[in-house]
Amino acid sequence: MREDLALLATVLRRPHPARDRTDLARTAAGISGLVAIVQHDRGDQADAHRWFATAAKAARESGDRRMTAWVLGRHAMVGLNYGVPGQAARIAAQARREAGARPSGAAALAAAVNARALAAVGDLPGVRRAVDDVRTLAEQLDGPESADTWFGYPAQKHAVHLSQAYTLLGGTRSAYRAQDEALGLTTSPSVMTRALIAMDTAACLRVDGDPGAAAAMAAAVYDRLPPAYRTGLVHSRAQLLHRHLDGAPRQLLGDALA
Repeated sequence: MREDLALLATVLRRPHPARDRTDLARTAAGISGLVAIVQHDRGDQADAHRWFATAAKAARESGDRRMTAWVLGRHAMVGLNYGVPGQAARIAAQARREAGARPSGAAALAAAVNARALAAVGDLPGVRRAVDDVRTLAEQLDGPESADTWFGYPAQKHAVHLSQAYTLLGGTRSAYRAQDEALGLTTSPSVMTRALIAMDTAACLRVDGDPGAAAAMAAAVYDRLPPAYRTGLVHSRAQLLHRHLDGAPRQLLGDALA
């Protein structure tokens, strides 16, 4: 993929008709964004930020506002998943503005990430508005916009985002429903997705007053993960739960994460 980007950079430095240059810039934005997502999932925040900056620059050059919104929405998830929710909320709000009023996968993604970020900073009115926004958008999507692709916003992805938003809010009943829906729609092995949903469930158990069960579930999920998945996003989610535990549950999960 990096070789593809190097080739694109070389091609972009040459003169092209406006239409061809627009298509090349859009392609560069998409590929750069995918590299950034991989780095985000691996936990390399600095490199993810760099690739997202490259993707945003290319997206803006292309003039494709939906691509720009998609890049920004994905970029917001770096701060969201690695402890900087205020930054995430700002970028997600920018993504939502860029997407405009027309329903699209990028608009729904931006609204969903915004809901999660606002939940993380405790902005309850903002969360309600963002959840209403993403629900309305999701109901109107079809075709490629709702497809299970990197650029679409399928029902499964919608449920995963709502699970995290409600979990961060402490709305466990709604979170459990979203988790059940997400698991029902997750037909592939999807190790990371299933692990993240389980971490949400564990966090809900803590909120519901059972920190022992929360720690045991999170530790069991983490222990079963292949080594390649024990850093980055899943580890960050487990650490967040660990910070909210004390006593024996904290020790149990801490031992698993050590």
